[in-house]
Amino acid sequence: MIRKIILNPKRVRKITSSFAYIEHRFVSDGFLKRLGHHELLLYFFLVLVADRNGLSYYSYDKICSMLHLDIDQYIEARNTLIESDLIAFDGTLFQVLSLPARQEAQG
Repeated sequence: MIRKIILNPKRVRKITSSFAYIEHRFVSDGFLKRLGHHELLLYFFLVLVADRNGLSYYSYDKICSMLHLDIDQYIEARNTLIESDLIAFDGTLFQVLSLPARQEAQG
């Protein structure tokens, strides 16, 4: 077993008023490996800006500006995340979804 030691005790992360997380299954179920650079960038951004229910209202132009994506890269990344069942989008509102069941994620 690996013995873990805090490397910098003065800089241990603490959960504060807002908190974003990504389940370890994102790696173990292969999402990290399957998604491209733009999809990962958009997904991580949406996780970071979402509220406790996974909701965020950022517009495409703000997202493109902040992530340095052109509109085609944004649309392709967004659609891939929707098809991968990682996010929902109604034209205005994003929702980061709970990860799909393991058998769906492996497919």
